[in-house]
Amino acid sequence: MKIVLAYSGGLDTSIILKWLKETYGAEVVAFTADIGQGEEVEEARLKALQTGASKAIALDLKEEFVRDFVFPMFRALPLYEGYYLLGTSIARPLIAKHLVRIAKEEGAHAVAHGATGKGNDQVRFELTAYALKPDIRIIAPWREWSFKGRQEMLEYAKQHGIPVPVTVEKPYSMDANLLHISYEGGVLEDPWVEPPRDMFRMTRDPEEAPDEPEYVEVEFHEGDPVAVNGEAFSPAALLQRLNEIGGRHGVGRVDLVENRFVGLKSRGVYETPGGTILYHARRAVESLTLDREVLHQRDMLSPKYAELVYYGFWFAPEREALQAYFDHVAKRVTGTARLKLYKGGVYVVGRKAPRSLYRKDLASFDEAGGYDQKDAEGFIRLNALRLRTLAWVEASGGGR
Repeated sequence: MKIVLAYSGGLDTSIILKWLKETYGAEVVAFTADIGQGEEVEEARLKALQTGASKAIALDLKEEFVRDFVFPMFRALPLYEGYYLLGTSIARPLIAKHLVRIAKEEGAHAVAHGATGKGNDQVRFELTAYALKPDIRIIAPWREWSFKGRQEMLEYAKQHGIPVPVTVEKPYSMDANLLHISYEGGVLEDPWVEPPRDMFRMTRDPEEAPDEPEYVEVEFHEGDPVAVNGEAFSPAALLQRLNEIGGRHGVGRVDLVENRFVGLKSRGVYETPGGTILYHARRAVESLTLDREVLHQRDMLSPKYAELVYYGFWFAPEREALQAYFDHVAKRVTGTARLKLYKGGVYVVGRKAPRSLYRKDLASFDEAGGYDQKDAEGFIRLNALRLRTLAWVEASGGGR
């Protein structure tokens, strides 16, 4: 039997590799997606071989991740529950897509992942896998084995000589990619406890950020960012550049108790410096280029899109249908935003666009510009008609 395992080299997948071999007597092919974790990718590949994988595949997917997943998602400008920029959520369909492809190429009998039975990632991985290969077999060890928690897993790792990055001193798990780093579990499971100051990796503590603000300009073309401070970058390089700038100023930290798809509440702490800059920059350019009703309609649909991404329905027809709408709207979003970064804050201080709908001659208090202020009287009276009617009825007692 051959199994392809989505392998990160963390506590869960390190143990799972050994567990799959023992439980199924299987040959395990480890697959690690490089979506911006840095040196951890090669370390994971070598560790997989040392832990017993028959083959360890590491693929550089950074450009595909940002170009085909992050940027299309940002055209919808989604936030899950008002805060979360979906950094982990958007990575899972990409990883699962290649997991299925490799399984086909390797002639594997099944795929496996390290997502827990209480979390969202099991849903994201498996919905994608089934959408792309309906008859695929999926093994989810967290739903099968007898381990009750991470302490037992640490003991198992010690017994089998498996090095793991989680310790008693730092018992939280991390997930990193070019868009963000997430932290959960361990000491973070008490929602009243402040995250350890030394936990964060992408961002400087805002209290220790530079005392002088930094200005950054982000240019968009038909919905996607293409340049930073006048310099053009590829999608992955652009996001990395914004991560460096934002991280220097402590931008993009979020501490959130969120509602998982399976029905549980969980606490997640996130760092999304570049994504936070993109979010504010895009809204600034949209304020000039999008019609009011289109913008309001987009904002009504964005939460639904965020749910679909969070829940794992990337390859579902309803997400694809919404994507077509957001892609159409995004065609007008061409322009540049100027932002000021200071002590964790992002402040829009300028915006410009070649097809701006903003007209100074109309908006100015000092110019008429073809706008007759007398027209406002009839506009107000018509909009007030239903309110006045309601008041008349209530006053006459007809409403009781």
